[in-house]
Amino acid sequence: MIEKAELQSGWTLSSNDTGHPGLPESMPAAVPGCVHLDLLANRLIPDPYLDVNEISNDWIGRTEWTYRCSFEAAPDESKVHELVFDGLDTIATIRLNGEEVARTFNQHRTYRFDVSALLKAGVNELSVTFHSAYAHGAQMEKHYGYRPNNYPGPGNLMRKMACNFGWDWGPTLVTAGMWKPVRLESWDRARLFETRVSATLAGGDGLVKVHAKLAKHGASGACRIDAEIAGVFHTVEIAEDAGDASFDIRVPSPQLWWPHHLGAQPLYPLKIELRDSVNDDLLDSYSKEIGFRSVRLDTAPDAHGSAFTFIVNEVPLFICGANWIPDDCFPSRVTSDGYVSRIDEAKAANINMLRVWGGGIFERDGFYEACDRAGMLVWQDFLFACAAYPEEEPLRSEVEAEVRDNVVRLMSHPSLIVWNGNNENIWGFDEWGWRPIIKEGVTWGLGYYLDLLPKLCAELDPDRPYYPGSPYSGTMDIAPNADEHGCKHIWDVWNDVGYEVYRNYIPRFCSEFGWQAPPSWATLEESVHDNPLTPQSHGVFHHQKATHGNERLIRGLASHLPVPKTMGDWHFATQLNQARAIRFAVEHMRSHRGICKGAVVWQFNDCWPVTSWSALDSAGRRKPLWYALQHAFDPRLLTIQPRADKLAAIAVNERTLFWRSKISGRRIKLDGTVLAEFEFWRLLCDRFEAKEFILPDDIATPDTAEDEVVVVEMLDKRAFHYFVEDVDLKLPRPQFDVAVTRVVDGCEVKVTARSFLKDICLMADRLDPNAVVGSMLVSLLPGESHVFKLNTKRPVSSDDIVPGVVLRSANDLFEDTKKAPPAAGPFPARSRERRYIQ
Repeated sequence: MIEKAELQSGWTLSSNDTGHPGLPESMPAAVPGCVHLDLLANRLIPDPYLDVNEISNDWIGRTEWTYRCSFEAAPDESKVHELVFDGLDTIATIRLNGEEVARTFNQHRTYRFDVSALLKAGVNELSVTFHSAYAHGAQMEKHYGYRPNNYPGPGNLMRKMACNFGWDWGPTLVTAGMWKPVRLESWDRARLFETRVSATLAGGDGLVKVHAKLAKHGASGACRIDAEIAGVFHTVEIAEDAGDASFDIRVPSPQLWWPHHLGAQPLYPLKIELRDSVNDDLLDSYSKEIGFRSVRLDTAPDAHGSAFTFIVNEVPLFICGANWIPDDCFPSRVTSDGYVSRIDEAKAANINMLRVWGGGIFERDGFYEACDRAGMLVWQDFLFACAAYPEEEPLRSEVEAEVRDNVVRLMSHPSLIVWNGNNENIWGFDEWGWRPIIKEGVTWGLGYYLDLLPKLCAELDPDRPYYPGSPYSGTMDIAPNADEHGCKHIWDVWNDVGYEVYRNYIPRFCSEFGWQAPPSWATLEESVHDNPLTPQSHGVFHHQKATHGNERLIRGLASHLPVPKTMGDWHFATQLNQARAIRFAVEHMRSHRGICKGAVVWQFNDCWPVTSWSALDSAGRRKPLWYALQHAFDPRLLTIQPRADKLAAIAVNERTLFWRSKISGRRIKLDGTVLAEFEFWRLLCDRFEAKEFILPDDIATPDTAEDEVVVVEMLDKRAFHYFVEDVDLKLPRPQFDVAVTRVVDGCEVKVTARSFLKDICLMADRLDPNAVVGSMLVSLLPGESHVFKLNTKRPVSSDDIVPGVVLRSANDLFEDTKKAPPAAGPFPARSRERRYIQ
């Protein structure tokens, strides 16, 4: 059996740059890790996530660093001894006992080096020097020539996490280090060099396809592979002169793996052993948990253009998705438990797909394993984003190596349902002004997306669909971001126009769209220490990376909400507007389920505390957008939408059973007076259907638009429609009663409306930074009540539920002279409303 010695202790770090004399000659270092984390642990730099400290850490990415460790070994000449690096970030020179082993240039690969001739008995000295990515980028630009890049830095000229160099939601923290484990492996005779496993369906049976390549040493002799899954055993003999084996295992009638909203996620342990055929010695092994499901991507022409529909187990899905970025600027800090927590939050928000975006990383195994268990579908980008990429050597070979590495590593996961060639690069070439820069004959990445990547996917993983890009229309003959074909990104909304423009589009599949808002109040206070705290104060402004981002936040309120006059109102109004914008877009797209088959919001998570498009901020706190997604992505949605010159209530059903219920509605004055009502004894919405019900004219036509609302109900679902925006709506002064009841794990906060209340939010983090509230964005008619369930360890009384601070509603934003006093308790000095000048 392979002997594995983990090299995770005893590492030191030193700088090879004399320009920073304050650094010690060497310091303790952690592996896995990175230079920034080691400097932070040794108290040599300020936390780059706080205030404007990011800019004082810029020198780190421009410096050369060396990691060193000593380890004991007793090499056996009959064995092969290999150093294995699961992740090197990025431009590295490896030396063992003073001799150069290799140079590496790719963060996204696993490296394995035979060091049998260099390893010695006793103490061995290993060093890994990381050269500046900036310096390497300058060399590569001379080699390849300039290529357009929408973001700073040379990320498109090397195989390193592109967002390391800064993005419109992320800081510039150019890392270096061993971000995954390092070990010494020793083996004899043979080992599994590459094991490709895929599982699909064949009729009613499961079919596991295995292709194993062997590495051999010396007179290895004959071997065999023993495989077992679900009580089915399979043995393959491998002759001494053979180097690989392919075989299928048929599993009779397995339980199917489903996305979480449709069924269960049974996983079957697969065990593969490589054994010596003569003496039965175990030489190597492989194990995975396998789920059986089928997947295909329908892109066939139809009456609307061409489809973009994911079909799992022969069920055409509507994808309720979100884009996933690296969960930390320092990925080694993300744990398996951290992945589970984030994916559980996505699942709780009714998200059924996470798109792993191409400007980041191939996530570690724990991410995909957690998605398998949770029934969370995964769309995996190859790592090309918002830039032109050279196709010449040496980059081309690095791309091929990383693709082979990661496709083989990830292809066994049932959650992974598509490989995508790139993010926005074909669109960029077509519409972002790249054409005049990229002269004829100059490569920019198209050969990767249309040739190399599909060939590799067809060779390695033919049972899973590949698509060239996002957005992409399916052909270079049609504009890449067309509504009628393929997948679309909607970015004029937010960048240029208001969210009402979402209704101008009915895409076949929308794989990116989004709206910004600041993080939770507690996260903002933890990361920024400006006094006073304002949208334009240094720290708050620095944690807003989008060009003119704060101006766009205010512009986006226009015609919807008033311009806020205090910091508290700015924070709440922009968060509320984000939630409304995305809910508006998702409900519109889902209401057109017959044409559109997916809405993948930008973005789910954050990598640091920042004003961004996320639903969950970097501390894992839910923004109001999270609750908007939970509602808008509910498998059973009731929404009110315009249809021609009418209003329609639309039931959308993604459940496996039909939805049949009485539907009723009222047109009501905001004081609760009923002006018109209807009741239809039974509306039937079949599974995987959107069913329209045209509202009667006396419901859809207001008498006084600014003082009325339409409410439609179907079982436990409720939809509101307003005839005018809030700035023209006669929202009353908020009046309500609050009662707090202590329960296990927290309390229940009952709010009873004495006036109409629109979009009530209990800002849990203003009571306790660790508190979580179960619901938000609740609207109540006079006399109605809602119970907010608050998970917290702190005692809470009704006096703590301070109106306008802890308990907020859209009504508050029109209360210019009726601001509530600041909350007492956890943040007595920092929670006061601060005024600022626009």
